[in-house]
Amino acid sequence: MKQPELGQKISELRKSKGLTQEELVEQCNISVRTIQRIEAGEVTPRSYTIKTILSALDYDLEEIQTQGTKVSQEFKKLFLLEVDDTKEASFLTKQLTLAWVSGIVYFVLGFAEFAVEYYRYFEDRMITSQWVYITLKLIMLASIILFTRGFVLTGKIFKNYLLRITSFIFIIIGVLFYTYDILSLYVAEFDLEIVLGAEAVTYGVIGILFGISVLRLKERIGNLATITGVFEIITYAFMVTIILAIVGFVLLTPTIILEIILLYKVAQMVKAKQKEIEQQ
Repeated sequence: MKQPELGQKISELRKSKGLTQEELVEQCNISVRTIQRIEAGEVTPRSYTIKTILSALDYDLEEIQTQGTKVSQEFKKLFLLEVDDTKEASFLTKQLTLAWVSGIVYFVLGFAEFAVEYYRYFEDRMITSQWVYITLKLIMLASIILFTRGFVLTGKIFKNYLLRITSFIFIIIGVLFYTYDILSLYVAEFDLEIVLGAEAVTYGVIGILFGISVLRLKERIGNLATITGVFEIITYAFMVTIILAIVGFVLLTPTIILEIILLYKVAQMVKAKQKEIEQQ
């Protein structure tokens, strides 16, 4: 419901309860000035503010949403998104789009990185110049950061704190290991088995937690979240074993593809939410 209809409705509900604006303020901890501006239709409050006011007035949020129009089931799902205005939805749509596109870049360049790393560590020779190697590593790191940031935003949207935390940790781990790869060109390297083992265990443990957090998105996103979460857990569980880390590495291919699809779906959901807000 758009302003000023929303403000008028809240005013009617308040008066029907026999409450003054000051008395309503005491129940919902919102300033009198805010209540006055909402009822006057001067501002469009955030969904959290609307929920707080309507809760104080013992009024069902869904009733006020569906007045005058039949709200689709898709909108009801989208209303669960923690997105409150067009500007925020537009920003999130762009950032999530950047994230899944970066995921594609990371996925494609990953094959080139694998070839370069294989020859460097197992054939003991560089098939590129150092500057090409460094450039490749920096592009990979940038794409990983932007890609993983998409999951940080997804965690924010759906209030999935475990997803936000594990995504942040993934970014930090990526920065550390990619920095090591570059610096190792100029300083003494650690034993290769130790480095690979450390990467496998570190990514494995965080990856399992990441997979669990993705499973928690099932209620909002559906079976895609379940499939992706299961792949995450299986993939990183293999990595933790170290011995079977190669199996986990192979499973990374379908896992990353699923992650890209998941971020694309979230971006489309937010985009649809943006349209709904604009039409209110």
